[in-house]
Amino acid sequence: MTNFVEELRWRGLLHDIMPETEAHLLEHATAGYIGFDPTADSLHIGSLVQILILKHFQNAGHKPIALVGGATGMVGDPSGKSAERNLLDEASLLKNIEGVKSQLSRFLDFDTTADNPAELVNNFDWMKDISLIDFVRDTGKHITVNYMMAKDSVKKRLSSESKEGMSFTEFTYQLFQGYDFYHLYKEKDCKLQMGGSDQWGNITTGTELIRRKAQGKAYAITVPLVTKADGTKFGKTEGGNVWLDAKRTSPYKFYQYWLNSSDEDAEKYIKIFTFLDKDAVEALVAEHREAPHLRLLQKKIGEEVTVMTHGQEAFDNAIKASQILFGKSTSEDLKSLDEQTFLDIFEGVPQATISKEDIDNGLDMIGALAAKTGFLNSNGEARRALNENAISVNKEKVTDSFMISSSDLIADSYVLLQRGKKNYFLLKIA
Repeated sequence: MTNFVEELRWRGLLHDIMPETEAHLLEHATAGYIGFDPTADSLHIGSLVQILILKHFQNAGHKPIALVGGATGMVGDPSGKSAERNLLDEASLLKNIEGVKSQLSRFLDFDTTADNPAELVNNFDWMKDISLIDFVRDTGKHITVNYMMAKDSVKKRLSSESKEGMSFTEFTYQLFQGYDFYHLYKEKDCKLQMGGSDQWGNITTGTELIRRKAQGKAYAITVPLVTKADGTKFGKTEGGNVWLDAKRTSPYKFYQYWLNSSDEDAEKYIKIFTFLDKDAVEALVAEHREAPHLRLLQKKIGEEVTVMTHGQEAFDNAIKASQILFGKSTSEDLKSLDEQTFLDIFEGVPQATISKEDIDNGLDMIGALAAKTGFLNSNGEARRALNENAISVNKEKVTDSFMISSSDLIADSYVLLQRGKKNYFLLKIA
């Protein structure tokens, strides 16, 4: 076994740790878990830190357990929240859980032939058969209201300016999470819970429940919440969350998120989001500082995380997509793109819809540039631009004799027009 805690420490991933935890992990192969909230059918990159923590844990020789909160997802965690969220019905939760399970399997080794295979559990499986009376009698009596009220997640909500206060549903959340830890301690010999720094109160409720109810010893580790140097929220863009699901956030956009990191953030992210060792990270940081304009850190982070999340082929396509927009490319390069990636690259570019019949019959360039689309203001302007050799179709120069046909379609639906270097226009075939 390697020193898991030291690995977290040098990567800047250690926030709180319960006394004796490091010593225990050095002496014993241990089962440890992290909970994932199934509020959507995909995790986003805000969850990536927790996934990678479990991967580091497995790499260090320990057994990772990923808990998907099918039961607690029906209650709602108040930690870090200023208002109570909408609760999900069982059908929505089951759909979300399946999506989350699929994503976790890309990162963790669930192979049962391994010495320390990862395991995935759903707390709905053990919570669904517990009655309220049983829970209050057998679990609630071990944790005092005073103890629960002292938690930061509770104090912050009760002292906030929100008139809504805190519902009993949310107040009991820490008991539910504490019971999960107790259950896994009893059934899976799980002695460690990990999570974000906002989870410390919930996690220690679990260790306290194990101490009082099972006379056992359990451990806790939290990691810092990832922040951005400019104060904006990590994992968010103008379009919303950056998801791990390629259908929600294409690999191209996913890669671009990391590529656009600031130098300050990149020096932090290279330690958090890759498995490069300390020497490799320090060498790369030094090289980057010598020539920051080359964005070596951002490119390496983007490569490592995109390959890890979406695979090598998706990363290669993301690089090709970047080159299409910013470098030299051909019509064949464009035609190799899927529709979502193509639209992501040319997001915001003006477009006009033309009929499939126009394409099937062959669309002349004057019609494509002006008469049928309005890309250029007049037929005369279109002729001048063609005579000046300023017009491209799908990144390749054309003359006034060129006819656009179905063989020019990108993703079966689009043609890219271009005047000069940066003036783009899309023809959408309906």
